[in-house]
Amino acid sequence: MVRPVDEHPTLPIGATAPDFSLQGVDGKTWSLSSFAQAKILVVVFTCNHCPTAQAYEDRLIRLTADYKDKGVAVVAIMPNDPSSIRLDELGYTDMGDTFDEMKRRAAEKHFNFPYLYDGETETVAKAYGPIATPHVFIFDQNRKLRYSGRVDDVEKPSKTPHVRDARNAIDALLAGQPVPVQTTKVFGCSIKWIEKSDWIEKAKQEWAKEPVKLDTITADGIRELIGNHTDKLRVIDVWATWCGPCVAEFPDFVDMNRMYRRRDFEFISISADEPAKRDKALKFLQQSEASNTNYIFNSDDKYKLIEAVDPKWQGALPYTMVIEPGGKVIYAKEGPVDPAALKKIIVDDPTIGRYY
Repeated sequence: MVRPVDEHPTLPIGATAPDFSLQGVDGKTWSLSSFAQAKILVVVFTCNHCPTAQAYEDRLIRLTADYKDKGVAVVAIMPNDPSSIRLDELGYTDMGDTFDEMKRRAAEKHFNFPYLYDGETETVAKAYGPIATPHVFIFDQNRKLRYSGRVDDVEKPSKTPHVRDARNAIDALLAGQPVPVQTTKVFGCSIKWIEKSDWIEKAKQEWAKEPVKLDTITADGIRELIGNHTDKLRVIDVWATWCGPCVAEFPDFVDMNRMYRRRDFEFISISADEPAKRDKALKFLQQSEASNTNYIFNSDDKYKLIEAVDPKWQGALPYTMVIEPGGKVIYAKEGPVDPAALKKIIVDDPTIGRYY
């Protein structure tokens, strides 16, 4: 079997840590010299969007806290080119890997280690050669690589690891002993290299070919939708072509659908345009490449529409609801949504979740 040449070889055991100069989410510029006082340096390549990376965030926080007073420093580096990540690779997250999103994630999780951005050039990632996120590199006091691999052998946070490889390596080095296992395989999301950014254009071409339909729905049909007799988390957006905020925010819903539709998720739009304006509504949906499920209310009586959707709704557009299986409404918003907040609600719901 012929294997492709490794484009970005992983730093071998015994190698000297490559230097770096990267901006952190704290506004500081960090380099190897920033950790000169540390007996051991743990470099972790991780990111926002990967479910495996998210599964290990709390463990990295605990590891940092547990070894801080023992002379161990931990630094996290985000290696991905944000523009090389397709929307359908973001199914387990509410954030991509931009620097601003890194700042948000670090603040939300209260990271107690520096979180550095290498996504613009990926120079540092190419020097270290991480296989996936997360990938741990542990260096001794002379900054020679003594361990490269996983954090431990169990991804899911709710389960107990059998082998804590990273901690075992740190403990051995602190005791002046050889690292028992120097390398392991790494499970997680592949690094999103800059040279792979053409994937985005291919995705756009694929999505543009998807058919867009607009079906008619009655008040009873809407009530059935709200009841959500499925196993999917359902987002419903009531909108109209004459509603400026509706039109402005609609692309965000299209993006969310592309992010989460491979999960237990469903996005449904309901047009409040008059039935006579169906062609205009369909044209807008086609221009938006809205290949999700779309309906237009079959009556000019908007008050019947309001009562069918939600008696608590006062009637202003747009109107957005998030409904769990069984019909429990966990979010209802009159007026434009905050896309970041809505994505967080979606991915934090047990129906979806951040982990495999």
